[in-house]
Formats: sequence, structure tokens, C-alpha cells
Amino acid sequence: MPSSAVIYHNPRCSTSRKTLELLRGNAIEPTVIEYLKTPPSRAEIAKLIADAGIDVRTAVRKRESLYGELNLAEASDDELLDAMAANPILIERPFVVTGKGTRLARPIDAVHDIL
Repeated sequence: MPSSAVIYHNPRCSTSRKTLELLRGNAIEPTVIEYLKTPPSRAEIAKLIADAGIDVRTAVRKRESLYGELNLAEASDDELLDAMAANPILIERPFVVTGKGTRLARPIDAVHDIL
């Protein structure tokens, strides 16, 4: 069991809240980063995505109205990273980091791999 974990959390998101409950249910009290209040840098976002083994487009909230407003459907990975760094609401959530790896908790079950 990892001694430490970090969750990039949005308390208004049910998936994020359930993931936090899962961690705590496994006796893990993570460092909670409310990424809308304390946004990660572009480099940190890129590292989370790479470490999670997903592509940049998977890490973008496509249902967010801003996604359409910024015409991101045809954007390059670099443009998406720039948009997420400038507008953290576009970052899909929650990302969880433990000593065993990084996962985007969509679905939440993906987190079990790194507990």
C-alpha cells in the first residue's frame, strides 16, 4: 500500500469525490490538490498525462462549454496543453498519483491498479 498519494480534485465533481472516498477507504489519506484553485503548470499537466499512459485528448473535458468555445476539436496536442494550462476547468478529473503510478480515474476502477 502506498504511503502517499496525490489527487487532483474538484469537490464539485461526483467522480472526483468518489475517487477520494475510494482512497480513504483503502487507508490512504492523499494530498488533495484542488486544481481549479491551484492549477498545475503546463509541464505538470503533460507529465500527468504521460505518466498515466493516455493521450492528451483523453485528458480534456470535451463536455465543458469552453472546449467548444475555444474550437478545440481540431486542436493539436500542444494547443490542448496550452488550453488546459490556461483554463484548468478543461482538465479531465481526477488524476491520482501514488508510488505505483498515475491514473486518470475514469473509470474509477483504474485507480485500483496503483493502490
